[in-house]
Amino acid sequence: MTHTFTESEERRTLRREVAKLASKYGREWFTDKARSGGKTTDLWLEIGKNGYLGVNIPEEYGGGGGGIGDIAAVCEELSAQGCPLLLMVVSPAICGTIIARYGTEAQKQRWLPGICDGTGTMAFAITEPDAGTNTHNITTTARRDGDEWVLNGRKTWISGVDEADHVLVVARAEEARTGKVKPVLFVVPTDAPGFEARPIPMEIVSPELQFQVFIDDVRLPADAVVGDEDGGLVQLFAGLNPERIMAAAFSNGLARFALDRATAYARERTVFQGPIGAHQAIAHPLAQSHIEIEMARLMTQKAAALYDAGDDIGAGEAANMAKYAAAEAACAAADRAVQTHGGNGITQEYGMAGLLVATRAGRIAPVSREMILNYVAMHSLGLPKSY
Repeated sequence: MTHTFTESEERRTLRREVAKLASKYGREWFTDKARSGGKTTDLWLEIGKNGYLGVNIPEEYGGGGGGIGDIAAVCEELSAQGCPLLLMVVSPAICGTIIARYGTEAQKQRWLPGICDGTGTMAFAITEPDAGTNTHNITTTARRDGDEWVLNGRKTWISGVDEADHVLVVARAEEARTGKVKPVLFVVPTDAPGFEARPIPMEIVSPELQFQVFIDDVRLPADAVVGDEDGGLVQLFAGLNPERIMAAAFSNGLARFALDRATAYARERTVFQGPIGAHQAIAHPLAQSHIEIEMARLMTQKAAALYDAGDDIGAGEAANMAKYAAAEAACAAADRAVQTHGGNGITQEYGMAGLLVATRAGRIAPVSREMILNYVAMHSLGLPKSY
């Protein structure tokens, strides 16, 4: 059997159309919104209107019926046009996937259409100040009070709370039968009494903000629990592979954007007797980035294909590798883009320096490269656990 290692024509068409739409906005529009305190609502809603935002959600709930590979392609193409939307990772990929797979029929009908058309964006809250990467140590609690639940706790590094109507919150609840603590997922309205979000000042140039979230005696009805109350751990991990695949796509797009800008500058910028791109000191690092980006993209596509085929274990390994490779490729591409531009690389006019921080975030979130190396060492190589 011959494999061409190319995406389907349908996927390639999706990429072209998303790139065409995003190019109407572009990097300058994106950074202007960020520096002025504006939002990318117009782009977000146009993506939704054209059916790209919910391309991975089942058709009966307003989506496109595709898979993670499709929504990852949308995410990558937006980033490649200079408009990286972090909420793409959160709302349709994490929240949309979990609700579509495990939510009740009523929950799917209630929340998925808004996720698809962009009018009901949902944020995701798992990280806590004292837990960090160790999600087993979260302390946000949920306790029953009659027919309701009462939530208390604190979350940090929560993206886009100010643009979301709801937040999918991971809390700990005591199992009535055994007394053991279990994770439970709740959909919490952002305007609920006792729910407060405070922005975290960031160096990243982005319209999408990060927040600390304070949850003080937030009361929720019984149907705020997503799916099965006893299936929280399985449901939670169902969203982690899509998260890593989307993070990889996000980084791949940023890397492509940086490389495109650098190569265009290298072709046009003339010093001495010709374009600077004729010099190997400029050309070779850019060629190296192209190779690294293509390898990361292939691993991302493999991870998405495994996930969409139902191979969660295989997808877990590939998704972690893809996320690692994409972040490394993006950091290198951004650094080389700045160097190619020389002094212009650290001006606002050319917009390269901001990519150094934006791509660097990919090495940290949603899981650090060190934890990915731990995962690969233990699960892929069979080495002893180190933590």
